[in-house]
Amino acid sequence: MALYYRAKSLRDTGQAAPSRRDYQQVADQGGRLALAARRGLAHAARLAGDFPTALAAAQNLGWEGRHQRVMGDLYWLQGQAARAAAAYLAGRTEAEQHGKAGEAAHNQALRAFAIAHQLLTGLNLRATTINVRRAELIRDAGSESVDDQIATLRTELDIAGLASLTPAIGLAGAFHHAVLDDHIALTATLLLREQTSDEDHAYFVDIAHFMAGLPVDQASGVRWLDGEPATRSRWRALVIARQAHLHAGH
Repeated sequence: MALYYRAKSLRDTGQAAPSRRDYQQVADQGGRLALAARRGLAHAARLAGDFPTALAAAQNLGWEGRHQRVMGDLYWLQGQAARAAAAYLAGRTEAEQHGKAGEAAHNQALRAFAIAHQLLTGLNLRATTINVRRAELIRDAGSESVDDQIATLRTELDIAGLASLTPAIGLAGAFHHAVLDDHIALTATLLLREQTSDEDHAYFVDIAHFMAGLPVDQASGVRWLDGEPATRSRWRALVIARQAHLHAGH
């Protein structure tokens, strides 16, 4: 048990390699936490950009391994929002059927931040609440308040010791700047590369370029599920759709 929770702590503090080693040891030993450790390894493959391996692992996790949430995370990174939402909904439904309020809240926070607050009431799920806040940044992309929201959330992450969530906030900022066509600010946002120097989340740099319609200057080695061109097109389409929405509202 101690080894498994050390692996989780190492992951949350951005120490990917030792986290993977601990997860692998727990998985190899079998026992009560072996399935959770295999989920940790699936997450590790996703963080490293090895999406096919992560997908194969997720498909063998079953309900107890939270397979739907893991697949939702994968589909979201491919720019496949509808498939991700469907997976999160399936995960929430399974969680409700098994009486797991925390897991239901986690899936719903990822699927639809607009109603996640109702499920989070009375629960102490710090990372889940931050996912809701991150979704709110995406919801508000293109508005004047986003830069301040990002600065506040980064400070809260530093205080909470959740360094592993910092790159995701940077990606929300990249979306915001891409929507504004603010390439000067986007250049600063691409310091994401510094936040992903341990190779985990390296695909965030690729996605930031995709959203802005820019070429990727340094290949990250990410293995996209259905290739880079299709993934690039989906992420760029999300930015264009957001720009059209904001223009229609003026």
